[in-house]
Amino acid sequence: MRLGVLSVILGNDPLDETLKYLANLGVTAVELGCGGYPGKAHCNPAELLKDGQKIKDLKKLVEDNGMIISALSTHGNPVHPNKEIAKNFNTDFENAVLLAEKLGLETVVTFSGCPGDSEGSKYPNWVTCPWPEDYLAILEYQWNDVLIPYWKKTAEFAKNHGVKNIALEMHPGFCVYNPDTLLKLRNAVDGKTIGANFDPSHLFWQGIDPIKAIKNLGPTIQHFHAKDVKIDGYNTAANGVLDTKHYTDEFSRSWIFRSVGYGHDMQTWRDMVSALRLINYDYVMSIEHEDSLMTPKEGLEKAIYFLKQAMVFEPKPTSISWA
Repeated sequence: MRLGVLSVILGNDPLDETLKYLANLGVTAVELGCGGYPGKAHCNPAELLKDGQKIKDLKKLVEDNGMIISALSTHGNPVHPNKEIAKNFNTDFENAVLLAEKLGLETVVTFSGCPGDSEGSKYPNWVTCPWPEDYLAILEYQWNDVLIPYWKKTAEFAKNHGVKNIALEMHPGFCVYNPDTLLKLRNAVDGKTIGANFDPSHLFWQGIDPIKAIKNLGPTIQHFHAKDVKIDGYNTAANGVLDTKHYTDEFSRSWIFRSVGYGHDMQTWRDMVSALRLINYDYVMSIEHEDSLMTPKEGLEKAIYFLKQAMVFEPKPTSISWA
């Protein structure tokens, strides 16, 4: 298993400096943001696709630092009810797929997206309950009229360009936000291309046990984000876990994102690593740093130090001497 980093948090630094910095910390994989919400600070597919030499230079730069590219990330909402917004997110995703093809990568990370409640909507509408029955009608429209048709077409595009894995991050606010909805979309599309970019931080606060979720999803996990969350027991007891306060209002929120190890203890993370090994996931744990209580480099370095102790880097044994 490799220790990786989503480089977006270091987007103010040039890519060559970022890779050198990460390599010196023992990181051996980098996930590059290349559109959508992560931006294009380190990787702009539209520019790279115009110049084959620049693509070769990118590959060499990563290799010279002893690293691999684990995935291209272009999180977005390509089914946004605003057609122009949806088009921009879709273009970013397609460019990421075309670049992945040139780089020989099989995985692109994104969100499922969330449509509006009808054809005439202006904004996405995330449904969280089945009653009044209006909400079931919204879900029917979102899934059958928009989401499934879009991802069937898009999965075919990805496969035609060598991308086998569309790793969806299960994220509240989008139609795929837990294992159940991920498997629903996967099975409705083709049963194999849609998979999970498993980020436990979005599951913890929903009350989902990530270890059980890993075992439940098994081989559908195509990529992994190492990000933690701290649930505030007092605020949660007072107001529950659904929280629309801004992320900078850390004192009042029911939960906030934390650097790995500052939300859950070493045993929890070791249990996740062990669960990944049990399902034969032996790829990358890619740190996504979004801790507003620490500077990017402090939080990132502490996460790297923590995960080095939690992860298993050697191959799984082929035999055991005691049985």
